[in-house]
Amino acid sequence: MNDKTIGSDGPPVNTEPGLDLDLDLESQNAQQLRKKVVALLTQADQEAEQVRSRIADLLAQVGELREVAKSKDALEDLVQKLREANHNLIIATFGAQDMQASAEALSHRQEEFLAMLAHELRNPLAPIAMAAELMGKITSAHPQLPKLHAIIGRQVHHLTHLVGDLVDASRVSSGKIVLQKCPLLVSDIINSAVETSQPFIDKRNQILILDLPEEPITVDGDLVRLAQVFSNLLINATKFMPEYEKITLSVNKLKDEVLISVKDKGVGIAADIQPFVFELFRQGSHALDRSQGGLGIGLALVKTIVEMHGGTVKVKSAGVGFGSEFTVVLPACFDPLPDFNRPAVGVTSFQPRRILVIDDNADVNETLVDFLKLEGHATSSVFNGAAGIAMAQKNDYDVIVCDIGMPGMDGYEVVRQLRLNATEPLPCYIALTGYNHIENMDKARNAGFDHYLVKPIAIDILVSLISSSVAHHA
Repeated sequence: MNDKTIGSDGPPVNTEPGLDLDLDLESQNAQQLRKKVVALLTQADQEAEQVRSRIADLLAQVGELREVAKSKDALEDLVQKLREANHNLIIATFGAQDMQASAEALSHRQEEFLAMLAHELRNPLAPIAMAAELMGKITSAHPQLPKLHAIIGRQVHHLTHLVGDLVDASRVSSGKIVLQKCPLLVSDIINSAVETSQPFIDKRNQILILDLPEEPITVDGDLVRLAQVFSNLLINATKFMPEYEKITLSVNKLKDEVLISVKDKGVGIAADIQPFVFELFRQGSHALDRSQGGLGIGLALVKTIVEMHGGTVKVKSAGVGFGSEFTVVLPACFDPLPDFNRPAVGVTSFQPRRILVIDDNADVNETLVDFLKLEGHATSSVFNGAAGIAMAQKNDYDVIVCDIGMPGMDGYEVVRQLRLNATEPLPCYIALTGYNHIENMDKARNAGFDHYLVKPIAIDILVSLISSSVAHHA
């Protein structure tokens, strides 16, 4: 039996040894259990933290996916807009191509119209010019003939200048101006320009002052076209300046550039007009009397030619009533001048030629024949290509003057057949035409023409060609 001691204050105490061991074991088990519980709680906290972290990562990924989805939607929207824009661009491109094709067709029709207009104007000018030349040879027949001859000559020259402007307008708009450049003396350019413009200056009793340096100045350019630039500027100045006033043309060299200015004391140019004076068909004030004339082509041609030479042109005017100054700047040239010296040709005595004229324009045909006969040449004529071939096969000619634009058989075909069937020596073939395009000149050369003259022809050039013509072999 176990002994129990009962205290007065506390619970009874178990004094048996086995009971203490049981209590210690329970205490150890409780501690281990607490440790396990703590470990499990710690592990649970860690796992919960990992879960929270994972959840946070997943939320972040969800957010990113949402942004990607938004970006994808935006991208799809952008792609759709780009498709629409591309569709509109394609439509606009086709529209622009149609507009460009229409503009090119319009420009081509305009060029053809101007060329045809120039051709049709040259045809009546040719007999007028030759009739004037004939009148010049009989001025002693009546005291009024010299005056009438001078009037007709001046007006023919003016009309010829206007027709030339029409042709140049088509070349400016189509970019078909061709330059034949070489080193040139500026003085030669100016002299040629003055020779062309001096009659206009003299007509208005004006004075031209040339301020040229003594040292030779050279530019690389086309003599004919550059002379045209400065003759246009001089003629433009004389048109808009009162009589008895002065025009000053000055030349200065600054390092690698040449400055050439034409200054007048004319009506001047309003400030709002100055930016547009070099535009094609642009003119200033249009007075009802049209006293200045012109087509608004000259200054546009000046700008085109100068820029083709690598230069610039500017206008300066203080306004209406204060005159104008046009300044052309061209690159200086330091290359040596070409050797234009040729062996002198002795003067030969006059020799009459056997000439055949083939032209469907009766007035041109008859006046040219009359003129050539008056010059002492044996001249025959026909009015179409087939008759010209038949006449040339029956007779020997030194010179055949043939129109280009004839109905039925044109001048190109006439000369081709004549060259194929003619016996040597061949006559000199001279084209007489109202067409002044490079293509026509090349076609005439390929057909077999030796010379190409544009109506109204310069009679002295025709006379010189006829006098210098010699029979040649194919």
